[in-house]
Amino acid sequence: MTRRRRQFSPEFKEEAIRMVLEGDRTVASVAREFDINASTLGSWVNRHRIASAQEERQALSGPERARIRELERENAELREKLIFLKKAAAFFASETR
Repeated sequence: MTRRRRQFSPEFKEEAIRMVLEGDRTVASVAREFDINASTLGSWVNRHRIASAQEERQALSGPERARIRELERENAELREKLIFLKKAAAFFASETR
């Protein structure tokens, strides 16, 4: 006999996610209370977090996004310079011994 997949309404999912994110409760405890699998609730929470992060990124204006890209580029350049300087310092430290 095949087991039928349970369907959950968006309101049900939102309530379960809200209880995990806004309360001091774990995914497992909320899942037990709602009689659902903890991994199912965990995936709902993860999807919600990803969607929320994307909404926040899209909320940025054009100049803000451009500034962030500029800062990310500068950060990458500084990391490369730091790696080079560490290698140079190690090289010169080994030369003086």
